[in-house]
Amino acid sequence: MTESNKPSLEVCLSPALLHLFDVKSSIVVIIDVLRATSTICTALYNGASRVIPVASVEECVNIGRAIGGITAGERDGKIAEGLVHGNSPFEYPREFIENKTLVLTTTNGTKLLHMAKDAVQIITGSFPNISAVCEYLVAQKQNVILGCAAWKDRVNMEDTLFAGAVVNRIKEHFDVNCDSAIAAEALYTSSKDDIYTFMKQASHYQRLAKYGLEKDIHYCLTPDGANVLPLFRDGELIAG
Repeated sequence: MTESNKPSLEVCLSPALLHLFDVKSSIVVIIDVLRATSTICTALYNGASRVIPVASVEECVNIGRAIGGITAGERDGKIAEGLVHGNSPFEYPREFIENKTLVLTTTNGTKLLHMAKDAVQIITGSFPNISAVCEYLVAQKQNVILGCAAWKDRVNMEDTLFAGAVVNRIKEHFDVNCDSAIAAEALYTSSKDDIYTFMKQASHYQRLAKYGLEKDIHYCLTPDGANVLPLFRDGELIAG
């Protein structure tokens, strides 16, 4: 707690900066808007029993084979070699994913999730579950780090925008003494009236648009399409 008796709210703009934050006394929100954390909440919202995030494609294949799970993931925005399914939320409708386990590996998000393993609690956040995330964080009354997965350690637009949107919604409940949180909120407030158009200048938008994934991007930037809270426990994400 800070001197104001409110918990702190901070934004970590890249996994490369996470060591500068007090993870052990904070709830960490893993943010990988395009597309890992959007896909995680969508799969759980549509009835997946759990999502197991793993670092490597090999691990994904091996765990999936051992438990009869659905193996999925991407590298640089494309389905990873050796996997059947990718990182698009549209691949996981209820009729496909309900009561199944999704084993997921991604370029950025799963790495950050494992880096934050000593946190008080880890949850995942993206625009499709922003309300569930905000309600949970306010109710917990604990320090919060909004951790952006970024792109290969480089700050990215979409994760920063989501962090800013969360700050904008819940800041009155927290002590916000963090320049990156203030900057993220300013970026969000300047673009919130048409966030999709604003995102067209982002590098990851252009990367995914090359593969014809504008529909994915639009979904991943739209609030509350899969409003469930993924909680990370014992190496897997479950709906809280």
